[in-house]
Amino acid sequence: MEELAFPKCQKCKTGDLVPLSDFGSQGANIHYKAWVCTNPDCGFNLKIRNGDVYIDEPIMSGALHSNRPR
Repeated sequence: MEELAFPKCQKCKTGDLVPLSDFGSQGANIHYKAWVCTNPDCGFNLKIRNGDVYIDEPIMSGALHSNRPR
């Protein structure tokens, strides 16, 4: 089985940058919407929102997130 090699984080040089996906407002998949460092002490992230690129936005825990009714 082939392993994927993710790029090293250029901020901390320790973690890897891994891609995250999301869903658009109409429910379509949005692949690679964000890239985040796997090193929890680093917190580097790169996100795309409405065509704009955001770097190092605050990261919040999803533990308190409540699901939206569908």
